[in-house]
Amino acid sequence: MIRRSIPRILTTVIILLLLITGVFGYVIATDFMHLGRMLKVIGFIETQAMDPVPIVDLVDGALAGMVDSLEDPYSVYMEPKVYKDLSAHIKGSYGGVGLLITMKDKQLVVLSPFKGTPAHKAGIKAEDIITKIDGKETTGMTLDDAAELMKGKPGTEVVLTVSREGTEPKDYPIVREEIDLPTVTGEMLKTAEVDGIGYINISMFSDTTGKDLNKTLTDLQSKGLKAVVLDLRNNPGGALNAAVDVAEAFVPKGPIVHIVGREGTNVYEADSEYLNLPLVVLVNKGSASASEIVSGAIKDTGTGTIVGTTTFGKGLVQTVYPLGKGAAVKLTTAKYLTPDKRDINEKGIVPDVIVELDAETEQEALLTAPNLEKDSQLQKAVEILAGKLK
Repeated sequence: MIRRSIPRILTTVIILLLLITGVFGYVIATDFMHLGRMLKVIGFIETQAMDPVPIVDLVDGALAGMVDSLEDPYSVYMEPKVYKDLSAHIKGSYGGVGLLITMKDKQLVVLSPFKGTPAHKAGIKAEDIITKIDGKETTGMTLDDAAELMKGKPGTEVVLTVSREGTEPKDYPIVREEIDLPTVTGEMLKTAEVDGIGYINISMFSDTTGKDLNKTLTDLQSKGLKAVVLDLRNNPGGALNAAVDVAEAFVPKGPIVHIVGREGTNVYEADSEYLNLPLVVLVNKGSASASEIVSGAIKDTGTGTIVGTTTFGKGLVQTVYPLGKGAAVKLTTAKYLTPDKRDINEKGIVPDVIVELDAETEQEALLTAPNLEKDSQLQKAVEILAGKLK
């Protein structure tokens, strides 16, 4: 019975995998024993298991296992629905709570809440550990499974059980909303010291962030912009090209970031035109990836002062490869270095001026930013810029 199934299984698996990766022929030639072992397992599952699984599902599981073998929390095989959700997340909107999550030491950790989203309003913070989603233990859960459980139709509720250092686990009932991702907001600050300080917040880096920033800068310049506070706190990152577009507005001609991959180094450079105004960049432990590219470029070129707390330390670049039929694989393909070729992965960017925001007021201060009354990091930024303008 098994032998009759093997030829069909073999044909199906090889065709599917040949379509997915051009290196599969190499696997066949160099490690046929392991390939045969995999096919035997598929055969036993199909013919002997009490609850057989369709071959396509088995192959999906094998593909996910291949990527998991990298032991990289940022690399993942994405089935069609997951890939569709990711694309919507980067380009538009989705129904959910508004969290960016990662896996660290087999725990589901919050990288950052998106500002103004239900999770942010509920009080979820960077570095919180999500132990349960609607009562389901997250230990051993994949990132994709966790994300899927938190997403859903706007108006429905999901309960996140959160463990935070020094506190007992707490349930957070959160009503899902349509998560729109306007990435850039800006306004002129009203201060008693000086006029002309503009505040710009970038919540994440999407395909439209560069264009949105230019519009915001144009609007603020029409209102007398003389100095800028660029707020990248709790910004989890996003598209590399968007980070480059943003950095170009604030750094002079020269390197913005060095992307180091298997094929060598690719350098993204700025042209000679940039804002060239007094600048302070606000960062914290929730500032990651593309946020660190921008703040690292500004710090290394000396065009601004970095204020806040040390950033997350994600100096890796992921590339998404569509596989056809709606599926894709996201792989860590490179690391990035700052203009001075500093590797910040798992180290973060240390601010020029360290200002801790009191834990009890951090959530309230950032939720309605800019909040000069309660936000000591923003207060320091204004103080620095006022000194430069005077």
